[in-house]
Amino acid sequence: MSKKDVGNKIPIYKLKTTKQVMNFYDEWGNKDKYNKDMVDWDYSGPKETVNIFKKYAENKDMLIFDAGCGTGLVGKELKKFGYNNFYGADLSKTLLDTIPKGLYKKLDKVDLNEPIKTNDNYYDAVMCVGTFTYAHVKPNALEEFVRITKNKGLICFTINEGIYEEYGFDKKIKELKDKNKWKEIVFFKSDYIASKDVNAWLGLYEVIK
Repeated sequence: MSKKDVGNKIPIYKLKTTKQVMNFYDEWGNKDKYNKDMVDWDYSGPKETVNIFKKYAENKDMLIFDAGCGTGLVGKELKKFGYNNFYGADLSKTLLDTIPKGLYKKLDKVDLNEPIKTNDNYYDAVMCVGTFTYAHVKPNALEEFVRITKNKGLICFTINEGIYEEYGFDKKIKELKDKNKWKEIVFFKSDYIASKDVNAWLGLYEVIK
């Protein structure tokens, strides 16, 4: 999210450490505050991203990794379109605990800035929505997403516009393209949280191995 976004909450861009981020979301997730705020803010990231993803992901049984799944907003959108085989991971156990039982096949508490404990070429697709933002997950996670995704698999993500260049996401995306590790299918600026005037880059890439 951006410096424009938070009203009476602690601005996310001021958080500096993984522990601060985890504590922030653990508090935000209490009593369903996070989900209520996402509705109030008209947070369109999950819906918009899945709408793009489904145009290119025809196999509804494909194994999907929802990286930074939060309260399961992406999972709920995937379910609407018949996808039913997805795993979720997030830093905040409080947010994970709010996810409806049975929505995900598996849920894990994970720091996505660390190597992901998953075998190479394991997933058919990776979704990462709302996680590449201030003080959150850094560009090297994209390398891990490529590693755990099968050849011709899909990686679909959003990047807050405020950190796209500042954190070096622009360079990492180009590096992966130059090294022929993925090819661009879609890349554009989305509304993301229009009510807060927060935009994000939305990308969909096909893995090459």
